[in-house]
Amino acid sequence: MKLAVNTDFQKGTGCPEESLRAAAAAGFTHLHWCHQWNTDFIYGEAEQEQIKAWLHEFGLTLLDIHGSVGPEKNWFSLLEYERLAGVEMVANRLKMHAALGGTGVVMMHAPAITARTPPGDVDVIRAQTAALRKSLHELTPLIRQTGVPIALENTPNDLFEVIAEMFDAFPPEIVGLCYDSGHGHMGEDRGLDFLEVHADRLLALHLHDNDGGNDQHQPPYMGTLDWERLANLLAGSAYRRELSFEIAMRCTPFTEAAAFLEDAFARCCRFAEQAKAAGFV
Repeated sequence: MKLAVNTDFQKGTGCPEESLRAAAAAGFTHLHWCHQWNTDFIYGEAEQEQIKAWLHEFGLTLLDIHGSVGPEKNWFSLLEYERLAGVEMVANRLKMHAALGGTGVVMMHAPAITARTPPGDVDVIRAQTAALRKSLHELTPLIRQTGVPIALENTPNDLFEVIAEMFDAFPPEIVGLCYDSGHGHMGEDRGLDFLEVHADRLLALHLHDNDGGNDQHQPPYMGTLDWERLANLLAGSAYRRELSFEIAMRCTPFTEAAAFLEDAFARCCRFAEQAKAAGFV
């Protein structure tokens, strides 16, 4: 069964070789590249060549790359030099995706108005949204050149206002949705409602579970997510790639990667069968 898993199920920095080896051994065929997702790291040519060699060695295919909004390079920063540096970093991930033969998208965090955003913060988020739109306009030629769209990820308690605004401003081949099931299940637990509205723009997945209160990144069926409804929504969505999971060992009973991944792969296969039964192709 062709399923994708994130590379940072144990840690997100340092050499990923053993994580890739373990993911392949467990049965995963595709990768959601999630190393350096929140740093200012720029992947150089030598690093990309080594990753390509590992993909070949372990029989893995790159699906998506989780692009970074770093502490200093931020594509929606209100400081222009930080925003421009952030655009350079997103461009690095777009080119990396193309160089590694990726079949999906680059997934990015964006500013968000949530159900819990203090009223005093809304104006700042609006300004960040304008900066995001500017960055997307600047990146559009490279997105078209590489053929790699950007998928904006929902945050916990996200009202999808910023995401919807970007959908109105850019076509599907430029900007789509990365639905994070764990984020959608937290707090107000309205993520699946918003996914239903925007299912025609779904380009990427971060599938994981939790207890509704914390971002635990558990494998399917460890928490309280409504996996049946999610399967039905996926079946009616625009998404037609491999199911992709973003899981972590930290909130599970496992301490060894091999045992964790063996159990996780079985759970992911169970959801894949559930999605197939609902009509997902």
